[in-house]
Amino acid sequence: MAELCLDPGVTALDHDFARAVRAGLSQPRKSIPARFFYDYVGSQLFEQITDLPEYYPTRTEVALLKAHAADIARLAGRGRPVVEFGAGSATKTPLLLSAAAAPAYVPVDISGDFLEQAAAGLRRGLPGVAVIPVVGDFTRALELPPLDGPLIGFFPGSTIGNFDPVRAVNLLRSFRATLGAGARLVIGVDLRKAPGLLEAAYDDAAGVTAAFNRNLLHRINRELEGTIPVDAFTHRAVWNDRLGRIEMHLVASRDVCFQAAGEEFSMRRGETIHTENSYKYTPEEARLLARASGWEPMAMWTDSHGLFSLHVWAVEADELQP
Repeated sequence: MAELCLDPGVTALDHDFARAVRAGLSQPRKSIPARFFYDYVGSQLFEQITDLPEYYPTRTEVALLKAHAADIARLAGRGRPVVEFGAGSATKTPLLLSAAAAPAYVPVDISGDFLEQAAAGLRRGLPGVAVIPVVGDFTRALELPPLDGPLIGFFPGSTIGNFDPVRAVNLLRSFRATLGAGARLVIGVDLRKAPGLLEAAYDDAAGVTAAFNRNLLHRINRELEGTIPVDAFTHRAVWNDRLGRIEMHLVASRDVCFQAAGEEFSMRRGETIHTENSYKYTPEEARLLARASGWEPMAMWTDSHGLFSLHVWAVEADELQP
């Protein structure tokens, strides 16, 4: 189980996770932010998801990185340090680090134990790269270690889709400020496609995504003195065409009462806890997202089936100067 990394004098039930759980479960429409999926167990389960036959984003993005590595490195800039937001296991990262001849790599992730394992593997595989992990929540202000800029930001997968468009713009503006003048951002953006393909990717036949979703309840029980009957909740993934997003929910299969984070809650049969959104974009919407957040699109690549897109965006060298 991942450590909570609490400040001195702060108990587990006063931590950000506890506050989010109390607030989210107190709403008429219950929800818990998706960032809390990623304790050590959740991170392991997500890595299993990326290998599933239904989950196209990882293998498609890896193929794009391999096919276009030289062009990505040319546009992003060779010899620059790379900062990865939400690094996870960093399985795609060596492709970018090698192509760009990066002297340093800063993986940022909320799961400290999982991050250190990934960093150790990269140090062994790329001994010429200085690997400097930062445990933190990339949705908040970050302080990077001293690096010789300009920098390359790396935000792969479909993670930008976990944020509604307004929050996505704010996050991308924050990345721009964190990375500084002359930065480049290499970002993966999942594309709109047939609802059946999307729903299968988030509700696989083996049930790994369901276990990933329910692990959030196990985590509440483990870390926040919860008494949630996890077997009373089922996983649901559904495409919301009006909002352009996949939604993940935990659905109560019966009436339940439980404790979590120092409070008592009840749910009726059929009531849900909304745990994740994954917005999908058209290529033009992705370009608009870049420009709305202060980035200038440089290039975009997609696979032959139009499943996924990979982009390089730029910040001009003088934009962030006083």
